Amino acid sequence: MPKNKYKVILSEEEVKRLKDITKKGSTNSAKVVMHANILLNTNDGMPNKKRENRELAEIFSISPTTVNQIRKTYATGGIEAALYRKTRLTPPVMSKITGDYEAYVIATSLSPPPKGRARWTLRLLAEHCDDDKYLIEISHTSIAEMLNTNQVKPHLSDYWCIPKKNDPAFIACMEDVLGIYQRPYNPDIPVICMDEKPIQLLGEVRRRVQAKPLRTDPDTKITKQGTNEKIDSEYVRCGHGSIFIFTEPLAGWRYVEARKSRTKKDFAILMHYIRHKIYPHVKKIIIICDNLNTHNIVAFYETFKASVAYELSQTFEFHYTPVHGSWLNIAESELSSLAKESLGKKRINTIDALNDHIHSWQVDRNVRQKGVNWQFTAEDARIKLKRLYPTPTFSNDELLL
Repeated sequence: MPKNKYKVILSEEEVKRLKDITKKGSTNSAKVVMHANILLNTNDGMPNKKRENRELAEIFSISPTTVNQIRKTYATGGIEAALYRKTRLTPPVMSKITGDYEAYVIATSLSPPPKGRARWTLRLLAEHCDDDKYLIEISHTSIAEMLNTNQVKPHLSDYWCIPKKNDPAFIACMEDVLGIYQRPYNPDIPVICMDEKPIQLLGEVRRRVQAKPLRTDPDTKITKQGTNEKIDSEYVRCGHGSIFIFTEPLAGWRYVEARKSRTKKDFAILMHYIRHKIYPHVKKIIIICDNLNTHNIVAFYETFKASVAYELSQTFEFHYTPVHGSWLNIAESELSSLAKESLGKKRINTIDALNDHIHSWQVDRNVRQKGVNWQFTAEDARIKLKRLYPTPTFSNDELLL
């Protein structure tokens, strides 16, 4: 318990004022009433009615240090300071971090790093921002707190591939795709999104130490932690492959397959499988994909005989996402989910093992009917992406003539 180094001797006027405060508590805050009660009960001028700091701390559910601090404030600053705690016992210290310096640090963190450095680090910023104009020295933790407060993260790079302004080719493809997404679900004319992702096949050099479950000793009731799986940094390159994904967002369905290459033949074979195994009874399938040189009906004629190629070309209706507009392809979102939920940091050394692995993810996701609720429309694009729209050649009045 803190020692009572300070004396509280209240005058009659002060006692009367403090009693008025305790009786008329509704006009004062609870904190002021508590301070008044503490001063009245620690009055050294009336030792018979004085209570100990610990006793008052228990009554008001505060620490004895707080009680002693109120006594100290009264002894050094007077009754006003003790009641309202507005008077500082020490003069305020001006912060060395001014608004100008904060702006200087933020501007530096967003500028290109020094020559020979890939990016700004907190310690590098602290060293670089030691400027006699502002500060002589600042720690990297203070720099981190400053950047955190302003939500600046120089170690992260956010960028978007956006088209040039006034790009009619981008707008035409974008509005075409957005219009298709607005169509109601029709099982006779399914809308399928298609995309592909290259992948590197990797093998292990050493056998992994498998994780063991927790086990409890029944005699000692001691729980023993198993060994976590350890991943060795050394690996073997086993070639490359490509993951193809087809998804029907409104049906909550997708099909995933990995192949050794991503040629026109691979694309044609998979499209033939989708047509005859997944949708054998429909007359028309709308396919949305990127404008890659393998994603067209030419692949059908290079792979199959003319009658089969013609049938496929008449079944599939191609709609292409614009250049720098891959975000319009829902299949890309599915690939992102596949990479995070299924692939992660796993090392798979063969195409067959990869197909077996991603097939389990596909089945689980199809069973749970994971769909996509697309909200972005052409009307939204005309507002939010207005700068991409070209200036019309004719006005509405001229078209009416």
